[in-house]
Amino acid sequence: MKSRSPTLEGFRTILHRPSFGLAEITWRWSFGAAAGLLLMFSFFEYLDTLPVSKSDLFLLRTNQPILISRAAMHIFRGSGFRVVETAIILALTLAAAWVVVASLGRAATVKALLAHFRESEISTLEHKSSWRLRSLFALNFFRLGATLAAIVGCVAAVLLGSTVSSPTDPAPGSALLIILTVAMLVWFAWSTLNWFLSLAAIFVVAQGEDTFSAIASAVDLCRTRAVSVFVAGTWFGLAHLTAFAVASSVAAFPLAFATVLPAGVVLGGVLLVTLLYLAIADFLYVGRLAAYLAIVEMPEPPVSAETTQPPSPHAGTDVDVWTQSSPAVDATELILSDNPVSS
Repeated sequence: MKSRSPTLEGFRTILHRPSFGLAEITWRWSFGAAAGLLLMFSFFEYLDTLPVSKSDLFLLRTNQPILISRAAMHIFRGSGFRVVETAIILALTLAAAWVVVASLGRAATVKALLAHFRESEISTLEHKSSWRLRSLFALNFFRLGATLAAIVGCVAAVLLGSTVSSPTDPAPGSALLIILTVAMLVWFAWSTLNWFLSLAAIFVVAQGEDTFSAIASAVDLCRTRAVSVFVAGTWFGLAHLTAFAVASSVAAFPLAFATVLPAGVVLGGVLLVTLLYLAIADFLYVGRLAAYLAIVEMPEPPVSAETTQPPSPHAGTDVDVWTQSSPAVDATELILSDNPVSS
């Protein structure tokens, strides 16, 4: 059978079966919309709890920055604890909801891709029908923990950079360098760990492995099929980068007419371009996932017959002829002879 490229299978999947990308968009954007509405509702509810007196209203209507700032300080005074309490509750609620929704969405996507590969006769491995959803819960919980650790690391980078620069001895360049360096290292560590945890979800659904076995299988896949994994990730990464560059260029058009067009038209154009870019990014994510799944499901390329062919029984004769015909080799040298030395 002719070997097939996992990368091409990934691109072919999102082009011939756009329902996979639409399904990914559905669960991702549904969660994002619900989270956005919840945050907006909480924000307006928080504003309703703020006491605004008649003097505050009078200061706000003066259009004087100093008086407006004094009114705002008086309005928001003593409400910091409610903000922190609300933020903690929302963060915990949204985090728990994301773990559940992401686990269910990833399970549905991988199962659909497996069925598609079995129909296309790409998958040749036996699949375990039983797999545990709690393993996906654990993987997404680890991803959530890694994200929280990355946020803490970025905050620590800002605090570390602020210790270098002080009002008496300002050093903004050194502080910025430290912040960017630490933040870049934190981002690299987070993105690597998040990528491995995302890849491990394939082994949970496709092969019925538990959490830590799936992570070990993901590491082993990168070790044994490193070239295929690197090629797939590179091509889809370049496609994502191209989509981002095109979207940034297109978004610059409505911004260029910001002084001529109404603000609603400009914001609507930027929002439309952003949504199109996010949709393309989700499609590419599904395609990359399909490429990785194809690497797991497709057998390794066979080894060439020349490397596995046993040595010819007349190989020694060829060596003898070569050694005799070559003037650079001394045929009487004992190290070249396979006959025992006569005593």
